[in-house]
Amino acid sequence: MKIGVPKEIKPQENRIGLTPDSVKILISNGHKVFVENNGGFEAGFYNDQYKSAGAEIVSKAEDIFNDSDIIVKVKEPLTSEIKMIKENQIVFTYLHLAAAKELTEGLIKSKSICIAYETVTDDNGRLPLLAPMSAVAGRMSIQAGAHSLEKNQKGRGLLLGGAPGVEPANVVILGGGVVGENAALIATGMKAKVNIVDKSEKRLEELKNIFGNKIIPQLVEKIDLEKLVSECDLLIGGVLIPGAEAPKIITKKMIKNMKRGSVIVDVAIDQGGCVETSKPTTHANPTYIVDDVVHYCVANMPGGVPRTSTLALNKATLPFLNKLANDGFEKALKSDKNFLAGLNVCKGNVTYKAVADVFGHKYVSPNELF
Repeated sequence: MKIGVPKEIKPQENRIGLTPDSVKILISNGHKVFVENNGGFEAGFYNDQYKSAGAEIVSKAEDIFNDSDIIVKVKEPLTSEIKMIKENQIVFTYLHLAAAKELTEGLIKSKSICIAYETVTDDNGRLPLLAPMSAVAGRMSIQAGAHSLEKNQKGRGLLLGGAPGVEPANVVILGGGVVGENAALIATGMKAKVNIVDKSEKRLEELKNIFGNKIIPQLVEKIDLEKLVSECDLLIGGVLIPGAEAPKIITKKMIKNMKRGSVIVDVAIDQGGCVETSKPTTHANPTYIVDDVVHYCVANMPGGVPRTSTLALNKATLPFLNKLANDGFEKALKSDKNFLAGLNVCKGNVTYKAVADVFGHKYVSPNELF
């Protein structure tokens, strides 16, 4: 198959869909790979490396979309890219459609086959292609939060880990999944006071086994969330419903009761955010203030560390892409129910229920489609 890797055009997005090593493996399996000129430059992957791996360097994105059977990206296609997607073309990337009506409509009209990294599952119901970037975003959330707490960033002027004789900052992490666990890893390492809120007693027990007394596990149904939020200095939003819009856990009223200069990092912003006052921001202008609370809502946080992120993502996505290219999309998906869960839009049909429900489209089961 012909596999195209365009340069990412989302603002401050410097990741790339394939590394030179991944390209080499795909080419060894008999496939052809097109990489847009300098597509990996900002992540430290250069044209010469792609050429050495056997890729063809293409100067224009239009040519990549026109000549490829599979488009491999990192972030969702933007308007100019949607227009270039062809009927029956396979698009393999993060999509986050439940928070993107215009994108969803565009992909439906394109009659392409759209497989979302974030809804591919494994046998335990986990999300193996979302997990690497969730881990990166979770770790970055504490770095971003610590920086935003500095006075020159309009924060409270707190050092996350405190100082000798001075109490550390109080961190509340909403969600004990991959984002929450990785946020806790960095926050506890920085000696902050760390509360993790989750609805699963079992998951909180697992986190307690990992972190011991370094965290305070909080079962959501047994706490006064409004009080906990009002007392925190840094709030991390790591709530996820796979493929669906994130629930608004933190209300405007809760924001009004937070301390002046406290910070929210809403990692769930890709799926609409779990805070009522959240709106997407960029790495160039990452924060804004509502009711004296600093909001950090960058929608592509891992794009800030593109080399680490690209390497981590490729380890997870390459086996699936290999299968897709070797077997074709129907055989690859039909033979693997977990891979099939990644199919969101197919030839004009919405094949992921949460996306169909949020926009009022007819849901077509992938099994029915095949």
